[in-house]
Amino acid sequence: MSRYRLLPSPAQQVVLRGHCAQARFVWNLAVEQHRHWRSARKSAPGYLEQCRQLTQVRAEHPWLAAGSQMVQQQALRDFAQAMVAFFDPQNPAGRPSWRKAGRDEGFRIVAVKPAHVRRLGRNTGEVWVPKAGWVRFRWSRAVPTGVKSYRVTFDPAGRWHLAFAAIPEPVPVPGNGQVIGIDRGVAVSAALSTGELLHVPPLAAREQRRMRWLKRKLARAKRGSNRRTRIRLAIARLKARETDRRKDWAEKASTDIARRFDVIRVEDLQIRGMTRSATGTAGNPGRNVRAKAGLNREILRSGWGLLVRRLEEKAPGRVEKMKPAFTSLRCSACGHVDAESRESQARFVCTACGFACNADVNAARKIAAGYTVTARGGDGAARPVNREPQLLLQSA
Repeated sequence: MSRYRLLPSPAQQVVLRGHCAQARFVWNLAVEQHRHWRSARKSAPGYLEQCRQLTQVRAEHPWLAAGSQMVQQQALRDFAQAMVAFFDPQNPAGRPSWRKAGRDEGFRIVAVKPAHVRRLGRNTGEVWVPKAGWVRFRWSRAVPTGVKSYRVTFDPAGRWHLAFAAIPEPVPVPGNGQVIGIDRGVAVSAALSTGELLHVPPLAAREQRRMRWLKRKLARAKRGSNRRTRIRLAIARLKARETDRRKDWAEKASTDIARRFDVIRVEDLQIRGMTRSATGTAGNPGRNVRAKAGLNREILRSGWGLLVRRLEEKAPGRVEKMKPAFTSLRCSACGHVDAESRESQARFVCTACGFACNADVNAARKIAAGYTVTARGGDGAARPVNREPQLLLQSA
């Protein structure tokens, strides 16, 4: 997707909001039809049958007929594609669920022709939107050629975006035969086996203070008041700023890594399970819930999944996922495994060979090596020490 900042006029914003509401309404109707289906009942209607039903509904409801039929039909087509992805065992997509006003705001336009997009100046362009006419957008980069559709979205921070459906070409393989290992963490977002430490740019101290102040104001604001709406918008804008910085960092870091290395190796982390809530149940409450919640927030802010996903898209077939077991405790020089080697979060000193290195860089070098072996416990006297498995020599 090539995304651009959309700049509609106040009158055009009313039309675009209407398109979003109608697309969401049609989507939710399709969800309701499929939620009502049971194995003993007649099968839920497909896309073509839903389109025929949409024609009848438009004839009965003038507010729906006043909108764009293309927008409403594409909402049904998107739902049909989501259902196909749900039943595909190779696709981890979940079941299509309800869309909520204020959170899921957007619609799709198809059958786009070259004449529907034009450039006005160095930084300004226009796109044709049904019922809204020519809507301006910021021409931040060249529009992909041959696009057939685009999507318009409205985020909680009050910004409109235009995204053309175009799959960019992958980053060319450098052909130097170099392998890179990436260790993802919280204090260091991504540590490379070359010794580089990458950090996601956070909110500045002034912005963090403002965020805390706004959240305290939000807790005191009356629900449904205009004051509460203004505070929520201010919080959403700060969160959007943080998200934009994280996405920009992931784009630049992934492009740089894909251009420099042939093979990229990362840990196969189950991020969804790692960031699962630890509240537990009433009968079996969790422990250190607030600390775990803070750790979850920091993991998500570090952009672990976003970085790997963009690497897989820019360097298809060149990203390898390794088992993460003991990568932070194993020495990259001799292979010795000992929890005491990890002196602190940032320093690793091997208790066997004395090798010293940044702890994250040491783990990245083990990942780049391309293998991880489960360590064996022991005190060195009665049982074997933690070490790499050795081949047994057969005596003559």
